Amino acid sequence: MKRIIIILFLMLVPYFCLSQIKKGTFSDLSSQQKENPKPIIIHVYTNWCPVCKIEFFQLNKDKDLVQMMNENFYFINFEAEETRDAIYFQGKEFSYLSNGNSGIHELALALSKNKDQPVYPLWIILDKNQNLIEYHEGQFKAKDLKARLSNILND
Repeated sequence: MKRIIIILFLMLVPYFCLSQIKKGTFSDLSSQQKENPKPIIIHVYTNWCPVCKIEFFQLNKDKDLVQMMNENFYFINFEAEETRDAIYFQGKEFSYLSNGNSGIHELALALSKNKDQPVYPLWIILDKNQNLIEYHEGQFKAKDLKARLSNILND
């Protein structure tokens, strides 16, 4: 009986285990870019956004996408309303803007075209020199993100 359970467990593990997109931080980015320049993907989200959670789960299910992102891009998953640390990015320091019990990070506002309230999720893709090559508000489907990243790599 134990053998049957172990065999079933081993057969089902691949269905429940997801590959994981490697996440970096803004503080690690400058040293990483000096060692090995790559394009940068910044995913701006909030914890209260259900679309953000579903999207990230769906993206992690696509093993080819995860592999492409992990090998060819730096990925920063940036929580816009709970990140309270100052962030130094592109030669400027950005801080958290408190509004009582809530707030938003200045960097989320700086990255967004909608300066009053960013749309979540928000995707910013920069080339290895940190020039904007993609701005995408809202959910990115795995196949669409994979196609866009492939195009970036082939350019």
